[in-house]
Amino acid sequence: MNSMPVVPGPEVWRAPEPSSFLAEWSPPRIDAVNQFLRTRFEDAWPSRFALACGYPLKTGGKRFRPLLSLAAADAVGAALSPHLIAAASSVELIHTYSLVHDDLPCMDDDNERRGSPTVHVVYDEAPALLVGDALLTEAFTVLTELPLEPQVVVSLVSELATASGHRGMVGGQAGDIGMAGEIKDLDTLTRVHGGKTGALICAAVRMGAIAGGADEGSLRRLTEYGRDIGLAFQMADDLLDMEEDAGTEGPPSYVKLLGPQETRTRAQRLLNNALKSISHLPKPDALAALARFSIERNH
Repeated sequence: MNSMPVVPGPEVWRAPEPSSFLAEWSPPRIDAVNQFLRTRFEDAWPSRFALACGYPLKTGGKRFRPLLSLAAADAVGAALSPHLIAAASSVELIHTYSLVHDDLPCMDDDNERRGSPTVHVVYDEAPALLVGDALLTEAFTVLTELPLEPQVVVSLVSELATASGHRGMVGGQAGDIGMAGEIKDLDTLTRVHGGKTGALICAAVRMGAIAGGADEGSLRRLTEYGRDIGLAFQMADDLLDMEEDAGTEGPPSYVKLLGPQETRTRAQRLLNNALKSISHLPKPDALAALARFSIERNH
């Protein structure tokens, strides 16, 4: 999956090579998101809880979801602004809370995340549960503070709540931990990952577009992009983890159901569809580079 995708568009638009484009485009946006996140829990009490809330936000991460949000705003011609940074950061708060809870002993029981001890290892299990709760609720506080028209704020809150809850991420996680029974077919697996992984990715794209003033046609194209990339991202994850996840004890995956080659083929098809969806937008390059990165990455 290393060939340069070309899709129909004005003057035969060519999707940029991701590493060179993102090396310039991403760092200032990642820095802005990180700076925003660092300030959110300074007033938390007790002081040790403030440190605990900040801890999972400081242990790295690619900030893929907020970058998607900012890229979607960019794609519809919106200039980078503090309110776009804040909206994008709200998605990262939800993503990070989900990781904190996923790592708990009652869930995946992971002791390391991004090369650092997980929150429950550093602060114990009950504080880690509360850290996740604080990150979750702060995401919506961030959105209510945006200097946008009330109907836009309501739309953003609705997008994030729906994608995060039982219709999206949490519902997918419920299936992932076994509440849907053994996952043996593609439709069930796609429903699990469409919720667990895809819903928040698609919401990040839609929220950036909404905050950036997208019209209905552009929002529809960006929704198609977000859905395709959400599933393709999970397929790429499954390919990266196929040796670790092999065997009956490992989690269900596209590789187990389809095999590596068919999984690659489907991920590439979703990538091509995503690129086609955004090819007529005013400035699609950042979204295209992130899409290619999400599928072609090797880590």
